[in-house]
Amino acid sequence: MVSTSEFTGLPGAVAVSHLSVYDWPATDGVCGGTPHMHLTCSEAYVVTGGRGAVQTLTTSGYEVTPLEPGTVAWFTPGTIHRLVNEDDLRITVLMQNNGLPEAGDAVLTLPPQYLSDPETYAAATAIPADAPEEEQERIARARRDLALEGYRALRDAEGPEPLAAFHRAAAALVRPRLAEWRERWERGARAAAAATGDQLDRLERGDASHLADAVVRSEQPSAYGKFGMCGRLDVYKGTV
Repeated sequence: MVSTSEFTGLPGAVAVSHLSVYDWPATDGVCGGTPHMHLTCSEAYVVTGGRGAVQTLTTSGYEVTPLEPGTVAWFTPGTIHRLVNEDDLRITVLMQNNGLPEAGDAVLTLPPQYLSDPETYAAATAIPADAPEEEQERIARARRDLALEGYRALRDAEGPEPLAAFHRAAAALVRPRLAEWRERWERGARAAAAATGDQLDRLERGDASHLADAVVRSEQPSAYGKFGMCGRLDVYKGTV
């Protein structure tokens, strides 16, 4: 685990990416991204340009939240979300657990037969990093459209069982990766919270020595235009 005196990640161990939401039309005539759900991470959108919406589906029902410059919208784990691009929608995304949503904590709303095991799911969703850009785009569009099939079925379903079944399938899919996620949380959010506790303890003792260890850091994106779930991403490597 990172020492409390050495934690230098972004505040609270969040992560940041810049997102240009896909303008690809789907079969329902709506342009936008791939509906999916996070299991352990909250996520926030800071809208920096354009106009659109985020469609969400939870056990409380279906909602549409408009997005325009200045809007900050966020949601907790278990929220199925689909970004809609109405006019060049651009967002800065804030992610819990130093970017875990982009590092695995996401399950697309594929039809049930694609959620049976990790291998079947990966075959339908993985985008090879070394593939030509046009092939990456083809796969990204295909998996978006496949996820929309499952999403519409969940949205239109009667009763709670279809959504509960998706939750169970998603939990089973990610189980093999939980040890990796826990290690990321320990290095990130847990260490960040422990650092604050350590600093409070020191200040209560009249010890301000940690202030002499102050640092300033900055970075540029480590990759531009990656094909993400919701759009093209500029991502940061981060310091955690």
